[in-house]
Amino acid sequence: MTVVVDAEITALLSVLQVQRDHVLGAVEGLSEEVLRRPVLPSGWSCLGMVQHLTLSVERLYFRAVVAGDPVVIDLVSSQDSAWQVASGLSAADVLDHYRHEASLADAVIAASSADADLVWWPFPEGEWRLHNLRDVLLHVITETACHAGHLDAVRELIDGRQWLVNT
Repeated sequence: MTVVVDAEITALLSVLQVQRDHVLGAVEGLSEEVLRRPVLPSGWSCLGMVQHLTLSVERLYFRAVVAGDPVVIDLVSSQDSAWQVASGLSAADVLDHYRHEASLADAVIAASSADADLVWWPFPEGEWRLHNLRDVLLHVITETACHAGHLDAVRELIDGRQWLVNT
């Protein structure tokens, strides 16, 4: 049974890594100014999207929800909008932080059982709920893929570059 769970988690992690790479590929080569510029009426920027994925997805779900890291729980509980990137934080720092947080998430995944109960849940009772690492991985894959698609569309609006278009 352990081999099946390990193979399943390995497969899910592989899919997640493809989506993470897609996120980084969608913003590759954009200037600092372009990464910070809001493109859609909602006002988010490419850099804000990557920071959201870093803080409100990778860090929140793996280090807080799965691992229950009390320092991270305090950070998550007190954090301002992850969509707003501080002016003193460079684009390279935001992208490096995303890569670093993904590697920390991978360590949590490697140390966790697919079926173990989650340690901490930040949302009110009665709302939606994830139950274990498997649920978290599926949720994070979905959210990352969705936001990778957003970045694709915005990138095409910025400079016409298309990530993958089947014609």
